[in-house]
Amino acid sequence: MSLENKVAIVTGAARGIGFAIAKRFIMDGAKVVIADVDDEAGHAAEDDLKSLGEVTHIHCNVAERLDVRNLVAETLNAYGDIDVLVNNAGIVVGAEFLELEEEDFDKVLSINLKGAFLCSQAVARHMVESVENGGSPGAIINISSINSVVAIPNQLPYCVSKGGLSQLTKVTALSLAPYGIRVNAIGPGSIMTDMLAAVNADPAARNRILSRTPMERIGEPSEIAGVAAFLASSDASYVTGQTIFADGGRLPLNYTVAVPDDVS
Repeated sequence: MSLENKVAIVTGAARGIGFAIAKRFIMDGAKVVIADVDDEAGHAAEDDLKSLGEVTHIHCNVAERLDVRNLVAETLNAYGDIDVLVNNAGIVVGAEFLELEEEDFDKVLSINLKGAFLCSQAVARHMVESVENGGSPGAIINISSINSVVAIPNQLPYCVSKGGLSQLTKVTALSLAPYGIRVNAIGPGSIMTDMLAAVNADPAARNRILSRTPMERIGEPSEIAGVAAFLASSDASYVTGQTIFADGGRLPLNYTVAVPDDVS
């Protein structure tokens, strides 16, 4: 098992892609902390996964420095180390550019980008100390998006936050490379999560998604979890500062594709 006895924190892991990553890590032998601001969902996720291995929910608002500090302290108290951090927590607030409220812009940036910075810095400080004391280097994985490259007109703060996350990945990778600590990102395309459910329920909207997806299907959270498992493992020991786009071929496409009538 590629993550045997590793300790991983996955933020926003109560549901969706974060939950799938937590599940995959546990199945690969890791001890996992589900860090989520939604305690009810977090404890439910913990209950769902505890039959597979060691898992603990810890309350954390990633935009709050004190919460992040407590997350690191409680993880070390529970498991004694932190080998992997997955910055997955994120939100979306939709609004047209001319109507977007300042507080909504600030809210999205504080969770999606500032939260990843706070968690990365706090965990990296522990990782550096561990390396200096003879420990093994760790890995940080940021969950970005294809919208770090392309854009959606009514999702300004989300797209900006993911663009910033791309640069955060590169800068922290360079800063931590001397310690052997790797920092990478995953850029999902359209993935079947609660966030996409409303769009997928609309046939016209679903056809628009499929028309720009050469693989002609929506991705599954488990497929993003597989990429995360690779980046967290020693198989990715020479990979840092990169973003792997798991998008069904969307980014290379410069036109839309016809959607067959029988695509389900």
